[in-house]
Amino acid sequence: MDTVSVIVPAFRAEATIGRAVRSLLDQTLAGWEAVVVSDDGTDYAAVLRAGGLADPRLRFTATGRVGSGAPAARNAGLRAATGTLIAPLDADDRYEPERLAVLAPLAAARGAAVDNVAVVRDADGAPLSTLFPRCDGVGALDADAFLATSVPMFPVVRRALCPGWAEDVTFCDDVVFNVQVLDRAGPMALVRRPLYEYRQREGSITFAADAGERAERCYRHVLARLAGDGLGIADAGLRQRFAAAIDRKRALNAAYDDAFRAGLCANFQEFLAQRSGGGPG
Repeated sequence: MDTVSVIVPAFRAEATIGRAVRSLLDQTLAGWEAVVVSDDGTDYAAVLRAGGLADPRLRFTATGRVGSGAPAARNAGLRAATGTLIAPLDADDRYEPERLAVLAPLAAARGAAVDNVAVVRDADGAPLSTLFPRCDGVGALDADAFLATSVPMFPVVRRALCPGWAEDVTFCDDVVFNVQVLDRAGPMALVRRPLYEYRQREGSITFAADAGERAERCYRHVLARLAGDGLGIADAGLRQRFAAAIDRKRALNAAYDDAFRAGLCANFQEFLAQRSGGGPG
């Protein structure tokens, strides 16, 4: 049976990592390990033990630096991982209990699998949106459908197809990672039930006053990489479509930046929810 290595980068995550790890301990699939990567010098094993959370499947490593960034931390976790499947989990997010049981067999069979994402406001647990309309069933997510989205996605990927994370891409690294996976694996299996809870938390990068500026710098950098080494994406057509999608994202980001500075929204996901009607999908 395939083991899933769940990689959890942790930077100043003492207040939230217990929730993330508890969601792993609640998984109906037993065959997983979690690699918690300290990127701030904190002993997260001690933090979790203090919260009553201990399990032999929890493993710990560190970047050896402070604030090296989520991509570097995930890569450190990837190097330490032993599973045949790889799955990211941010330290302030959580999985639904059946997530790995549903996605792991699909990823093992098809190379990669992804689920719907529920966006939740962390302060009060209020639902903001879902990436796709809520429904049952399994479909397929190709590159064009992915490039039309604006919510982070967190696939389970067969290790042999996992590209790692671009450490020089510090804002939209999840977008680059997912395009690279699609380039390697082809369309992902798509479970339309929301099994990943993406928490919007004050103090996170998307709440920062300079979030729009940072996104713009990231987009320009990604375009430069696409024009240079292609970010390791073999499909030339996909590279072109990715560049066009980045240009669309830049226009959306500019509209968000204007709304944020006018006090109309607190972060990018609230901006998207307002544009789509303000309620969960």
